[in-house]
Amino acid sequence: MSTEPELESRGVDLTADDLAALIGDRALARDDHLNAPGFVVNPDDVQDVLFDLRDEAGFDHCSCVTAQQYEDRYETIYHLKKYADPTDEVSIVVPTTREAPISESAEPVYRTADWHEREAYDLVGIEYDDHPDLRRILLPETWQGHPLSDDYDQDKPQVVTLTEHQNPIQPDHRDPESDTMFLNIGPHHPATHGVLHVKTVLDGETVVDIDPDIGYLHRCEEQMCQQGTYRHQIMPYPDRWDYVSSGLLNEWAYARAIEDLADIDVPEYAQVIRTMGAELCRIASHMLALGTFALDVYGEFTAIFMYTFRDREIVQDILEDLTGQRMMFNYFRVGGVAWDLPEPREEFFEKTRDFLDELPAKVDEYNDMVTSNEIFQTRCIDTGVLEPEVAKQYGCTGPVVRGSGVDYDLRRDDPYGYYPNLEWDVVTRDGCDNYARVLCRMEEVEESAKIIEQCLDLLEDWPEDEREVQANVPRTLKPDADTETYRAVEAAKGELGIYMRSDGTDKPDRFKIRSPCFSNLQALGEMSEGEYIPDLIASLGSLDIVLGEVDR
Repeated sequence: MSTEPELESRGVDLTADDLAALIGDRALARDDHLNAPGFVVNPDDVQDVLFDLRDEAGFDHCSCVTAQQYEDRYETIYHLKKYADPTDEVSIVVPTTREAPISESAEPVYRTADWHEREAYDLVGIEYDDHPDLRRILLPETWQGHPLSDDYDQDKPQVVTLTEHQNPIQPDHRDPESDTMFLNIGPHHPATHGVLHVKTVLDGETVVDIDPDIGYLHRCEEQMCQQGTYRHQIMPYPDRWDYVSSGLLNEWAYARAIEDLADIDVPEYAQVIRTMGAELCRIASHMLALGTFALDVYGEFTAIFMYTFRDREIVQDILEDLTGQRMMFNYFRVGGVAWDLPEPREEFFEKTRDFLDELPAKVDEYNDMVTSNEIFQTRCIDTGVLEPEVAKQYGCTGPVVRGSGVDYDLRRDDPYGYYPNLEWDVVTRDGCDNYARVLCRMEEVEESAKIIEQCLDLLEDWPEDEREVQANVPRTLKPDADTETYRAVEAAKGELGIYMRSDGTDKPDRFKIRSPCFSNLQALGEMSEGEYIPDLIASLGSLDIVLGEVDR
């Protein structure tokens, strides 16, 4: 957790030489990435190096963990940032031999490394010493082999057997030595926001332990992106990660990464369109989050759920006018957007402004019906408490971490698009509970409306002969071999990042998706232990996860 040396250094950006001096002779080599200096360290020095970077240099955010295999080694990359300044980054690269891919675990330093390292073990085959629970996370425990290792036979049929002696339909039974009860929650969709299985242990009516079981919706998105060309074939996939409304936000995550990797500058006009479209998606996503959450906590389907979907439909109509699709937009392009605003432009502006004009009254209506509702408040206030330092340890981002009072938003703190030129505020709440997270999302809807309004003003006045929607991008993109980058955007649910490594061809050699839902979901146990089952359901709903993005 936070220490005094960390607090003293958080406002200071250390140079690569400062970091090299801090790491000292534990650094075997330099392996700089486009976004950050990189240091190669011995597998036995991982915890010492990470503790020093966290406590003495202030790198309190383990943003992403990437594992990959080369011809001569395995490799784990810890992408570290600061919540106070996410532009201050460092990559710690940990190589291991192919014969013994074993490394120290980062979990004692960053709790979020728990799930990230389990995924690396599951898919790539790297083992982590001192990991508290090193087992598969996306695939069944009895799966044979590691799908991203180069000796894995992709074509071999595999029969996934049950765990030895386990009876999947074992009847209820009483253990005379235990006073606890085991309860399965999910994986039926309505209660768990997707196919999520929560293994829950109760002591009386109190939750004493939970184990989220994910992987039911693993769709090999990273692997498919690794088989697609940078220029044309990858962009349709991001729409399908967080598929509920966040397509353009997802597309921007990939666009930012490839534009960084290929050194492409996006025209200013296209940046304004991107910013407007992204904020429309944010509103649509938060509307859905509010409606489903009300359904979770007090079963309100007839009013709140339908009202939020009514307003979300209006946004979807606007996005359909802009992109031609209602959900799988595929509107962003490398270097810009697919096309200009729909004609006649005046009708598009009028339709969008009508929505924005009506939005304040609708937000007031939601406050009257939702946030001031006594049942809603009883279910949400002081439940699902997530203290700020705990949220940081789990790598939480988006409304989840801002609801815990952590002032972190990549749109402002790691500027991209047209955000730096617009007037808007980052919304935070100090409640740290389910109620605070709901209020954050509702207030963010109002901030998104401010951004969209300013974008409309700019687009209306933009000279017709300067409306450039795409940069001049080569037909085939082939970034230099061994070029690496990690770039992220502020998606509706938090930090959505992409790590890519080029091998000199027109396809990425490694494509890793950093899902905000994946990291946020890890904190569910901290939020739920010591509370009741209804509080667990409310806490899960307040995280606003989508399993398509958790499992990828």
